Amino acid sequence: MTDSSEYTPPRVWTWDAESGGRFASINRPIAGPTHDKELQVGKHPFQLYSLATPNGVKVTVMFEELLAAGHADAEYDAWLINIGEGDQFGSGFVSVNPNSKIPALMDHTTTPPTRVFESGSILLHLAEKFGAFLPADPAHRPEMLSWLFWQMGSAPYLGGGFGHFYAYAPTKMEYPINRFAMETKRQLDVLDRRLAESPYLAGEAYTIADIANWAWYGQLVLGRLYDAAEFLDVESYANVQRWAKAIDARPAVQRGRMVNRAFGEPETQLHERHDASDFETRTQDKIGEAAE
Repeated sequence: MTDSSEYTPPRVWTWDAESGGRFASINRPIAGPTHDKELQVGKHPFQLYSLATPNGVKVTVMFEELLAAGHADAEYDAWLINIGEGDQFGSGFVSVNPNSKIPALMDHTTTPPTRVFESGSILLHLAEKFGAFLPADPAHRPEMLSWLFWQMGSAPYLGGGFGHFYAYAPTKMEYPINRFAMETKRQLDVLDRRLAESPYLAGEAYTIADIANWAWYGQLVLGRLYDAAEFLDVESYANVQRWAKAIDARPAVQRGRMVNRAFGEPETQLHERHDASDFETRTQDKIGEAAE
């Protein structure tokens, strides 16, 4: 492919205009807060500030799995952070996550409370705190950690790479779409080959490695990300399909998908979660209503 309007990068890059696309208004080359806004704090030991993107879903699924497994001390409040409105740049949120990305967690079981950011870090923090969704045999721990960190390193090529250029960029461009589609399919093949060997990524047991990877790759092959299932021929990854459907059938996963969800069909949304009964009442707060 040739392009007569080929871009020549300047000697020094400067930010002089929005890049275009769905998230252009919230992208910027500097960190730090843009406005003062304190975070709300509920009654439970854990305060989660998030949105039901794949990274956010990892943590709400984890909390719901912990509660389903009988860990009553894992009760949590989940507050909606509307990234489209720039909530992640409020001073309170930035104090919890200086990177201004969801999810972010405050653990009030410690004095003073402990902040935890980055979804993989939050999963590991909770798994170790409750001794849950980790391999029973310590010899399998490195395998679990390898797949957890594989996801953290690989998913940006799926989301910020393929997802951005295929679904969100202001114009469709052949080179980046082809480049990141190829990489996404390579990653699906990596998972498919591993899942041909064992039911879950770390072996026989369901762990945080599965929770982290399912939120991205499981939902991708189930047709929930970027409207790209046919384009990527996701049905051809039979082992990933089997694994994704098995995890999707778990009641805790179904609840976790709903928490902090402010898009999609109304019956799939629970803008904030403060008690298990919220799944029945589906209480909508003002922030959530504004996000619809």
